[in-house]
Amino acid sequence: MKTEELRKKTLEELNKLLIESKKKLQDLKFDLSLGKVKNINIVRELKKDIARIQTIIKEKNLNNK
Repeated sequence: MKTEELRKKTLEELNKLLIESKKKLQDLKFDLSLGKVKNINIVRELKKDIARIQTIIKEKNLNNK
């Protein structure tokens, strides 16, 4: 997901998206260990998305204070 799209979302939406992304990452890691997933780039991209979401949440929290 692009940073521009994330910045348009509210704090509640970002937190919900973060929880969903972490759950998806956990499932992907499990599937990877079982050999169901061959493409590890998906995991890498999901980790980057989670980092982007966390960064924007932190920025929004700092701007609200």
